[in-house]
Amino acid sequence: MGGGSPCASCKLLRRRCTKDCIFAPFFPADDPHKFAIVHKVFGASNVSKMLQELPAQQRGDAVSSLVYEANARMRDPVYGCVGAISFLQNQVSQLQMQLAVAQAEILCIQMNHPPRDAPAAADHHHQQMAIDAAAFLVHNSGGGGGGEPAHHQLMGSYGGAVAGAGGAVAHYAAAQEHLKRESLWT
Repeated sequence: MGGGSPCASCKLLRRRCTKDCIFAPFFPADDPHKFAIVHKVFGASNVSKMLQELPAQQRGDAVSSLVYEANARMRDPVYGCVGAISFLQNQVSQLQMQLAVAQAEILCIQMNHPPRDAPAAADHHHQQMAIDAAAFLVHNSGGGGGGEPAHHQLMGSYGGAVAGAGGAVAHYAAAQEHLKRESLWT
């Protein structure tokens, strides 16, 4: 780096920082923690090899990924960022399930109180949507129980759709309880 201060990597490694130092553009002297954590997890020679194998325009993204993974490995030495990704995927699944339950409940309420001027075709459409939503919920919460496929349990009259959606809510609660007991990393 000429007459300036050495980059964070050269400073930590106690070596002279040259103008063609591969670390200098990504590990500035004013952010020593960034290189320290990457060095601790991956090692300076491995990081150097990785950066040299990449085109110059991809090195910045690679360094960002290495810093993210190094931080994740410090928090969770076994799973690193995969653990965080798994946790977030489980959260997304739970939120999708909650959304589907809420939508089924809304449809059931709408079916119980249709607008007075609503045509019969719209009422049938709402019934079919409630049946589809309830079937989705039962299918995604581990099945309808009793060994019978969810769509067989839910087919039927208007009352069957409402009962099916209520059953789906119960299955959702059971699935939630199962997710709480299940290990985060499986």
